[in-house]
Amino acid sequence: QVQLVESGGGSVQAGGSLRLSCAFSGDTFSDYAMGWFRQAPGKERKFVAAISPGGNSPYYTDSVKTRFIISRDNAKNTVYLEMTNLKVEDTAVYYCAADDPRITGGYEFWGQGTLVTVSS
Repeated sequence: QVQLVESGGGSVQAGGSLRLSCAFSGDTFSDYAMGWFRQAPGKERKFVAAISPGGNSPYYTDSVKTRFIISRDNAKNTVYLEMTNLKVEDTAVYYCAADDPRITGGYEFWGQGTLVTVSS
């Protein structure tokens, strides 16, 4: 069974940076597309960024595409989200998700989330 464990969340002032990590286990990491989602307090979970199994073709929601970078290290079974110039509105619980391209229906596996708090 695939397991995802996020880390790297914390509190930071606006304009600061954080790097989130998500460790993958339980299957062949390089077979999976990976994504980051976030859920702000009182709001629904939303897409942030995703990356293909081979690490090319990353894509982002518009609000982060000049500030966040998603990457992966298939040798380390880890996906990252480098976040810069953080804004108060980036405050949320960030979730890592794994999508098996062999199965239709979106992301099948989710981590427990890591909290990012950005203060002004």
